Amino acid sequence: MRYSLLLHYPEMTADDLGPEALAEGMREFDDYAKALEAAGVLRSAEVLQPSSATTTVTAADGRLRVQDGPFADTKEQLGGTFVIEVADLDEAIAWAGKAPVVAWGAIEIRPTATRFHDGAWTAFADR
Repeated sequence: MRYSLLLHYPEMTADDLGPEALAEGMREFDDYAKALEAAGVLRSAEVLQPSSATTTVTAADGRLRVQDGPFADTKEQLGGTFVIEVADLDEAIAWAGKAPVVAWGAIEIRPTATRFHDGAWTAFADR
């Protein structure tokens, strides 16, 4: 199964964190990504720009609406993603439990339904 680990945590600037905490966080995420890669389960990893760079698009009433900023009004924002391919949810939970952000934020584990790759959509089914 392919899962996205969606990392939610309070946003802070490099100045808010300070150079030591920033360096430590970068090292922890580098170690985590390398562990996922070494295990052969990492498919991609993305660090997102701050939520202030977000544009949200909705059309629930049929009219396209564009909103600057994140849709969710929370202190925690989606900060990054890791896409992994593992045997089952238990293994995805185990990997999520090793992510540095688990100590100060939340990790949403969401299975992939479909993906677009090499010009075609592929559906993912339970193995």
